Amino acid sequence: MSFGSSLFSPPRAVVFNRNRTCQTSRFKAAADVPDFLSADWFESRKKRPSGPRLDFSAEDAVNFQLQALKHNDQPRQDYGIEVMYRFAGFDPFVRSTYFGPFFDLGQFERFRRIFHHSTYRVLLGHKERKIMSSLFVEENKYKQRVWIRGSRPEEEEIFQFTMVQRVGGCWDGYWLTESLLHDRDTFSGGLAY
Repeated sequence: MSFGSSLFSPPRAVVFNRNRTCQTSRFKAAADVPDFLSADWFESRKKRPSGPRLDFSAEDAVNFQLQALKHNDQPRQDYGIEVMYRFAGFDPFVRSTYFGPFFDLGQFERFRRIFHHSTYRVLLGHKERKIMSSLFVEENKYKQRVWIRGSRPEEEEIFQFTMVQRVGGCWDGYWLTESLLHDRDTFSGGLAY
């Protein structure tokens, strides 16, 4: 069955009318192509949490994450933690050692709860930070220890970021956070996440 009289005629579509009888019609591009992007698409893209960038060095990536945590609730609640989740270099379908012990961090809510745990909450809205040491362990593995003074009185903690630069795949060249560890054993008492 041929819908056109020659190979070079415009394509035709089979259309069924109310009586379920077959008709053919020519495609109309203006009417048939839906507009999937809303009028405020560009503005909504600006509101999404920022994540890894190809032009970030390992130091830039750590600084960007810490800055997001410093202003955690701007422009919305837990935005800084969302940024951290975007930088997280773990597989969401496999238990991760991102915080030290094996945790199932595939759901953002579990990741978020750990940041609200007493030892990690010092990062949220912290007042001051100082880099204690930085080291390239390998060509694409970087560690940085950071001292943090929190917003509550006498709240000071030290954290270690381990950044890994991916090679190959869709994240090729991006620095992602392999782990964020507290200097002491933070989960010895357990954590309900």
